[in-house]
Amino acid sequence: MAAEIVLARHGETEWSRDLRHTGRTDVPLTEHGREQAAALAPRLAERDFARVLVSPLGRAVETCALAGLGDRAERRPELVEVDYGSAEGLTTEQIRATTPGWTVWTHHTPGAETLEQVGERLAPLVAELAAADGDVAVFAHGHVLRILAALWIELPPQGGSRLALQTGRLSTLGWERETRCIRAWNG
Repeated sequence: MAAEIVLARHGETEWSRDLRHTGRTDVPLTEHGREQAAALAPRLAERDFARVLVSPLGRAVETCALAGLGDRAERRPELVEVDYGSAEGLTTEQIRATTPGWTVWTHHTPGAETLEQVGERLAPLVAELAAADGDVAVFAHGHVLRILAALWIELPPQGGSRLALQTGRLSTLGWERETRCIRAWNG
């Protein structure tokens, strides 16, 4: 139970910079995103990870590599970003022009994965992480990591709405005695 889970959101892409919903579209890192990813390397080098997990999407894989852990990474399809359906590539402002008040957390989007479906695909991974024998690094995407963290602290997937997460940032999940907790967020 002493293992910590270090979550790393991929570096900036053009779409994340422009606030466009980037689910399954494999948008590459910007130069700034590559700099963000490389800046994670010295912080992660201080840790001895038993495992390194990464989304199969290029922006997460490249972030992991630039952070110095790519040679050990296991690609995990359940870490792919939320499928936004018809919202893919659009900004919240664009979506709200036809659906006032829309958010990923409160509205279903045609063709999109529901938050419950994302939670179902992540639940076995959360159990796997809870049973880890050592620290684990996880490289993935904004919404999927927020949902994973919510599940870690036994909230429903919608609980991720309370966990803002910027590109190129680290967060740490761990334990307070036998209770799963968030030890650090968006640092």
